[in-house]
Amino acid sequence: MSNLRVLVVGASVAGPTAAYWFAKTGANVTIIERFPKLRTAGQNVDIRTAGVTVMRKIQGMEAAVRAKTTQLEGMSIVRDNGLPYGTIRSTGNPDQQSLVSEYEILRGDLSQILFDLTKDDRNVKYIFGEQVASMQRNEKDDGPITVEFANGLPTSEYDLVVACDGSTSRTRAIGLGCGVRDHIKSTNCWSAFFSVGQDLLKGSKIGQGYNGTKGRFVTVDPDASGVSRVMLMAINPRDNHDAALPFREAMKQGDHALKQFVAQHYRGIGWKTDEILQGMLEAEDFYASETVEVKVPSLYNGRFVLVGDAGYAPSFTGTGTSLAITGAYVLAGEIGKHKGNLTAGLRSYEERMRPIIDDMQKVPPFIPAIVAPQTAWGIWLRNNIFAFIAWTRFLEFAQKFFASSFASTDKYKLPDYDWVA
Repeated sequence: MSNLRVLVVGASVAGPTAAYWFAKTGANVTIIERFPKLRTAGQNVDIRTAGVTVMRKIQGMEAAVRAKTTQLEGMSIVRDNGLPYGTIRSTGNPDQQSLVSEYEILRGDLSQILFDLTKDDRNVKYIFGEQVASMQRNEKDDGPITVEFANGLPTSEYDLVVACDGSTSRTRAIGLGCGVRDHIKSTNCWSAFFSVGQDLLKGSKIGQGYNGTKGRFVTVDPDASGVSRVMLMAINPRDNHDAALPFREAMKQGDHALKQFVAQHYRGIGWKTDEILQGMLEAEDFYASETVEVKVPSLYNGRFVLVGDAGYAPSFTGTGTSLAITGAYVLAGEIGKHKGNLTAGLRSYEERMRPIIDDMQKVPPFIPAIVAPQTAWGIWLRNNIFAFIAWTRFLEFAQKFFASSFASTDKYKLPDYDWVA
């Protein structure tokens, strides 16, 4: 087992987590990332349920995450004049989280933490500016994989190739012999993330959310550095055939064209939006992505395997980070458990992860309509119902109910593995 050669593709959350646990099995891990350096931009992400369980198994990770959390204490839905209809707050108990997580952190900060925890491990090697060009299985499907690289890294043979390169994974397309968008289900939703160089919340740690018609949703979150973290989410009706296509086309043209597209979509909807859009046009940390769901018939093919969004992006549920962290842990653990039998280890990985994936990919009914109503009437109705619930304090009870169903850290009963290193 100590001689296992593992290639991990992607240096965001899933990749370094997989490297950490594979190194614990004694494997030699190479991580490649197609970007020239670690990507530190991106949206706020939550660590929940099984993700918290795995985080606490990684020495030093929980303390590092707590030191870099966004410090968000709640979220208010506001009127055009900024007055709130009501506020959702965290429970204060990370083992029974509400809709507001105690472990909310910027994706880039989480990637940096995981990179720092693995970069000095003698069994882990990072290579940036590289990607897979082709993969060839040697003789038998259950034999090693010969990988040819695109940017000069010598062709090499690996016992296992792990794709952790996101929902539009190029490695998945090569490993499964399919198109890049095969197995992707569009939700007709896209989001943009960036920081505005001023504190729009005036020192408050309660974020603010505002809705415009046509499914346009804006949130502003606090940041310890004094800037404001902004998300612009556009949710189109599910029956609007491929409504995200114009976003994809703008994305192909680069950040400038994409910023112009986003600005045009949001301009004039009210509240602080025009001020926010001006900040977006000047932002250097702008990042945008389409919200999709990934469903593959199998999580592995021979000695090629998928982890995180590449294999099971969950769309609106907010569980993608926790799924990625959990999947990386279970994969390495099952491979280590079935020493000398990769096929058995991969099969056990799929068997253990499928129920977790199926559960975390479930989108609660009417969530898109609640988050981003399409009409002025829908916004008015949602806001007034929300205000009544907040006034009656029923929301506090409801959050505890929801927390017990989707936020408990012991919900999935993850196994404890015996690590050799």
